[in-house]
Amino acid sequence: MQQVDRILDKALQGERLGLEDVVALFESDEIEKMGHVANQLTERRHPEPITTFVVGRNINYTNVCDVYCRFCAFYRAPGSAEGYVLPDEVILQKIKETMDVGGTEILMQGGVNPNLPFTYYTDLLRKIKQNFPSITMHSFSPAEIHKMVTVSDGLTLEQVMRELNRAGLDSLPGGGGEILDDRTRRKISRLKGSWTDWMDVMKTAHRVGMNTTATMVIGFGEEMEERALHLLRVRDAQDECIANGYDSKGFLAFIPWTFQPENTNMKREKATPEEYLKTVAISRITLDNIDNLQSSWVTMGPDIGKLSLSYGCNDFGSTMIEENVVSAAGTTHKVNIESILRLIRETGRIPAQRDTKYNILKVYDESEHALNDFVMQN
Repeated sequence: MQQVDRILDKALQGERLGLEDVVALFESDEIEKMGHVANQLTERRHPEPITTFVVGRNINYTNVCDVYCRFCAFYRAPGSAEGYVLPDEVILQKIKETMDVGGTEILMQGGVNPNLPFTYYTDLLRKIKQNFPSITMHSFSPAEIHKMVTVSDGLTLEQVMRELNRAGLDSLPGGGGEILDDRTRRKISRLKGSWTDWMDVMKTAHRVGMNTTATMVIGFGEEMEERALHLLRVRDAQDECIANGYDSKGFLAFIPWTFQPENTNMKREKATPEEYLKTVAISRITLDNIDNLQSSWVTMGPDIGKLSLSYGCNDFGSTMIEENVVSAAGTTHKVNIESILRLIRETGRIPAQRDTKYNILKVYDESEHALNDFVMQN
C-alpha cells in the first residue's frame, strides 16, 4: 500500500494524522483520492444532504492601517488622502440594508488603525445593538484586537475581549491567520505579530465564551510543513477549548483560500484551483475536531466553490453582500442568493440558510423561490 493510501486509510479508521502524515498529503498530487476520503468524512459528520450558507455583509469600516502587509491591496497608510473611517450612520444604514434582505451576520473588519481609541469600538458596538439587537456581530480580526489592547490605556487582552463582548461583539472571524508559522509571517507581514499572537486572541475569545472561525491562506511561497503546522496548531487549540469545557464551542468553522496577488506588493503566481481543492480536502481530513469547512467562492469563483462541496466543504459561506478587501486585489465574484441556491442544488444537495452558530434557519426545497433576487454590490 502506498504512503498516501495508508494515511487516508488511517483517517478513515478514525486515527489522528501527525505532522509527517499531513506533510505527505500536501506533497502528493493524488487530489481526487484525498477529495474522495474528505467527502466520506464530511458525510459521516453531516449525514443530511444539506449545504448551508449565511446571509451576511462585509463592512470594511476603515482602510487606514499601520501594519503594511505586503500581500494587501486594500490598506492606506495613516495620513493618506485615500484613508477613510466610515461614519456611524453609514455603517448603520449598511446593517439595515442587510437585515432588509434577510441578513443575520455582519463581518465588520478593517485596517489596523492607530488613530481610533478603544472607546470607538465599544461605542459603535453598543449603538449597533441598540438599533439592531438581533444582528450577529461576527467582527474584528486578531490584529485589530491587538491594536485595541495597545490603545486601551492598560487593559489586558482578556479585559478588552470581555469589554467588546459586553458591548455587543458576538463572534470573532479568523482573518489574519494567513500561515500560522513565523517563517512565512516574517516575510509577508512583519508587523502583524507572530502566529502565537493570533492564537492568543482566539484562545482568549474561547475562554470568555465567544465562538470563532479559523482561516488559512496558501500561495505565499510557504513550505508544505508550514501548511501542515498551521492545521495542527488550529487542531491543538480546539482540543484545548474542548478539554477546558468552555461555554464556547471554539472554532465553529475552518476556511482556507488562496493568496490573490493582483495589485499587491507581492508578485507571485496565483495558486491553482487544484491546489485549493487539495488544501480543502487535507483540512477536512486533518481537522477532526472542527465541525464545519467553509467554501471560499469569493476568491475561487462560484464553480470551484461548487466543486469544493465534493472535497470536504459542507458550507458555502456568506452571501458577502459587500466585500472590499479581496476585490481590491482584483478578485470580484458577485453571487446573489438565487445563484447560491442553484449552485448548491447542482451538486445534488439541499440548500439551507443558517446563522453564525450554524443553526439552520430555513431549508429550501426545489419548489421554493429564492429569498430575494438581491444582487450583491461592491
